[in-house]
Order: sequence, then C-alpha cells, then structure tokens
Amino acid sequence: MFKGPAIALLEVESIARGYLVADAVVKKAPVRLLMTEAVTPGKFLVLVDGEVADVEAAFKEGLEIAGASLVDKLFLPQAAADLEPAIRGTPPAGFVESLGIVETNTVAAALLAADTAVKAAQVRLVNLHLARGIGGKGYFTLTGTLDSVEAAVGAAAAILAPELLLNTEIIAAPHADLAGRIG
Repeated sequence: MFKGPAIALLEVESIARGYLVADAVVKKAPVRLLMTEAVTPGKFLVLVDGEVADVEAAFKEGLEIAGASLVDKLFLPQAAADLEPAIRGTPPAGFVESLGIVETNTVAAALLAADTAVKAAQVRLVNLHLARGIGGKGYFTLTGTLDSVEAAVGAAAAILAPELLLNTEIIAAPHADLAGRIG
C-alpha cells in the first residue's frame, strides 16, 4: 500500500550518482523507496512515495544531487492508488474487456500517463512496465469498457509532449489467449 498520496521519480544517467541520489532522498525526509535500480541503457531509477510535503522535499534534494546527470523527473502529489500494485507487479485480477496500450520514451512519461489515464475514466491498470529490458522506455496496459479505454488512452496521450509518446493502441475485444498473457 502506498505510504502516502505522493510519488516522485528521478531518472539519472549515472548508476553511481543514482545510488547517491537514492541515499540523499531518504535521508532528507521520511519517504519510502519503491524502486532503486539500474536499468538499460545504464541509467538508474529512484522512485519514492510518502506524504506530499515529505516527497516534495526529498524530490528537491534529489534534483540537486542529480544535477546534470538527471535524465527525467516526475512529482505526482496525488498519485492514483492503482499505480502501486502495477509498479510492484501485482495488478488486480479480472476480466480483460477492452485493452489499451500506451508506450512512452521515458519512465516518468509512463507514470504520468498511467496516473492520468486511471483518473480520466473507469479503467483498471493491468500492467506498468518501467524500463527493464526495453531500453529505458515505459508502457502500460489498461482495461475496461471500450469507451472508457478510449477516454483513458486519449487522456494519457494528451498529457504527454509528442516526443515522449511512442504509440497507443486499443484492442476492442482481445482474444482470450492474449488477455491471459497481459501483465
């Protein structure tokens, strides 16, 4: 369960500097590390959660420590509750009615778009894949009624700068074999 309503992500181009950033953010304020790991192509992700003021203070400290090695960043003061299970790889079980897929160039863009999507329509976040094995990109899948999936994917695409959005797809009624392999 999220420790608080806020999350922050710092994506650093140096693994060594990434460890330094991770240490600094947890020393600055009482936040919890959700993710600290090296990802392709040699970057380091630091993702924290906690109360808004604490996460904001830790985020600002992380920005300062990252300096010029910062690749991307994100501060979500009221993150959707659906993000945590997807980040942890434990999405809710259930029927996949229609499927939306959003692919982004950065992890921060994937988190922002996923947060926007689940707040925009009645959908379930099925999967949130952050950087591992996909060259530092991010993508997520979501399900719901076709009109809800269309609204969520549209909102996710609209929140991102064009250079951050790689692709979106909607499958109105995925085959059972595919639906069973999502996540």
